[in-house]
Amino acid sequence: MHGTIERYQKHTKDSQTNNPPSEHNMQHLKREAAAMMKKIEQLETSKRKLLGEGLGSCTIEELQQLEQQLERSVTTIRERKMQVYKQQIERLKEKEKALCAENAMLCDKFGLQTWGRAGSNEERAVAPSAEISEVSDVETELFIGLPETRHKRH
Repeated sequence: MHGTIERYQKHTKDSQTNNPPSEHNMQHLKREAAAMMKKIEQLETSKRKLLGEGLGSCTIEELQQLEQQLERSVTTIRERKMQVYKQQIERLKEKEKALCAENAMLCDKFGLQTWGRAGSNEERAVAPSAEISEVSDVETELFIGLPETRHKRH
């Protein structure tokens, strides 16, 4: 059985090396390569126009089509950007919740008062200290001149 399989494999290898690609197949491959080259050139021209290069030969209709394509592209880009922003905002909100929970747990652990939602200044008000509550005299009059003359007027 193994001998038969080996002879078959050898025969198929020999037939593949003895039969070069046909002339018809070569012509087909050449036409396909030429078509691909033409398509590549068209794509490169289109790319240059989208980048604003080589517009001198464009008609008004071509320029309008190009403008519409760019506007559609900008709309698509903006939609994607907004989607990414929304995803980032959601991730940050989740992170904020986790950090607030961790903060509350740490405050409880150390016997401190929690301040509620981070970033809320009203909830973070601290009772005034003795230093702040003391009334101090502040001179509020406007004086023009050297500092020595200020004290002489009073």
